Amino acid sequence: MIKSFIKNAVFLLIITAIVLYFVLRNDFNNIVEKLLTINPLWLIVAILCYGLYLVFKSWAFHITVREEKADISFKRSLIHNITVQFFNGITPFSTGGQPMECYMLKNQGVRLSKGINVVLQTFIFYQTALVIYGFIAVFLNYYLHFFTKVTLLQHLVLLGFGVNTLVIIVLFIVAYAKKWNGFLLKKIIKIAYRIRLVEDYDACVQKWEERLNCFHECAMHLRENKLLFFKGVGLQFVSLTFFYIVPLFVIYGMGHYSDLNVISAIVSSAYVMIIGSFVPIPGGSGGIEYGFLAIFGNFIGGSLLSAVLLIWRFITYYLGMIVGSVVFSIDKGGKRK
Repeated sequence: MIKSFIKNAVFLLIITAIVLYFVLRNDFNNIVEKLLTINPLWLIVAILCYGLYLVFKSWAFHITVREEKADISFKRSLIHNITVQFFNGITPFSTGGQPMECYMLKNQGVRLSKGINVVLQTFIFYQTALVIYGFIAVFLNYYLHFFTKVTLLQHLVLLGFGVNTLVIIVLFIVAYAKKWNGFLLKKIIKIAYRIRLVEDYDACVQKWEERLNCFHECAMHLRENKLLFFKGVGLQFVSLTFFYIVPLFVIYGMGHYSDLNVISAIVSSAYVMIIGSFVPIPGGSGGIEYGFLAIFGNFIGGSLLSAVLLIWRFITYYLGMIVGSVVFSIDKGGKRK
């Protein structure tokens, strides 16, 4: 696992260097000048918004943990989510965060089965909020025409929105169609066994049936506790709102107060994250930056756009990874002393 994280980190550094080269190469001096003249008060507001994003994500996580009768404080839930930012940031599709969440919960005395339920439920909350926000963004842009019609962008947004919607559909199918899932699972594993992708058919079936049963139990729990579901989705929705509004305050910090408002900033950010959500590189690097330049380029341009991109990306991605890695090294993965 450590080797995999190191490999991903090196790959991320290479991608970051390439992105920085393309962003800075044509207007280096003016971009640096913009970066150095940002109003520190607006920069603090932008960072605080990212902090509130983490707070509300932690709150959604915390109410789920408490529902499992685990004795974990909100402070611990916050530390937990800050740490996860590092592992999400260095793995494709943020896949490294969920195993680490289970590991840290186990270190806090939460049984593995309960820990997996918590992780699955918070993932469902987040994915549902993300799709709802994406739908709202697409709807608002269709009627308010924030962006110029660029065919490639339209295709990327539709693809990203489709992928996220498909994830939700698959989650609900897996959650509620238990018998059908078991039948399909055995058919898939049998094919994999015949082409030698699986060595032990029975062991593989047992392992995946246990995972499906765990997910099914999690879904049944949410169906019986609708209030928890709506609270979780609502808190994740609020957290995304704070995340999506960060670019607006960065732009204000650059002394640019026209063209972009709260609604257009949120819609623009939602589009950027939709585009970046299906890029199979840690942090969606490359796709996120392209989406940001293409979409926010409808409101600002030149060195200002590049400078805003760099600061926004640092706050919403690299800052979280840096702080998360520091917290993890100090906290030792949440191990009880």
